[in-house]
Amino acid sequence: MKDRESDSMDPETPVDKKRIAFLASGRGSNFQAVIDAVAAAEIPAVCVGLITDNPGAYAIERAKGAGIPVTVVDYARFPSKAAYEEALLSAMRGCRADLFVLAGYMRILGAGIVREFSGRMMNIHPALLPAFSGLHAQRQAIEYGVKVAGCTVHLVDEGMDTGPIVVQRCVPVLPDDDETALADRILAEEHEALPLAVKLFCEDRLEVAGRRVRVR
Repeated sequence: MKDRESDSMDPETPVDKKRIAFLASGRGSNFQAVIDAVAAAEIPAVCVGLITDNPGAYAIERAKGAGIPVTVVDYARFPSKAAYEEALLSAMRGCRADLFVLAGYMRILGAGIVREFSGRMMNIHPALLPAFSGLHAQRQAIEYGVKVAGCTVHLVDEGMDTGPIVVQRCVPVLPDDDETALADRILAEEHEALPLAVKLFCEDRLEVAGRRVRVR
């Protein structure tokens, strides 16, 4: 039930670099931001794989362009969420990644996956958590009438957008903003925040104590 675009998920990794893999469901612009930072030697890491639940995701083209192995675990082809997550867990184990980056992955991970990779998964969310978790965060922000919005990179736990916060970036909410305009402004900050958070992880500069993440 699992389709592989590449047979290899095991690129050779220099000993001083972390192995990072990605989960994505859509266009993958945050995925691209991290790819670019790795290519520019801003992040001491090797990109070892993309896993997607969507065979039509544009993130696949980005991965191919960067020579990153792709595994498609198509949710629609599985009889249950449990069967899907069993295949997803197998694909994730196959990456042998130090860090998994959820870059627009649109499904909630099951507790078993979260526990297995605890402290080794990051997610990017287009809001200043804990405000406006879940879907349509930008719309929620506009409807609530906040003056400042932004994005959050957090470690993944068993809740929805509830893990310890690594990096946040702010943007103003302008009087004439609609959901699209605000989303575009936030996305520009996402493209800075996510590579920074990945860099800090790969440099072993993050210390987690309960809900607090300290940068060394």
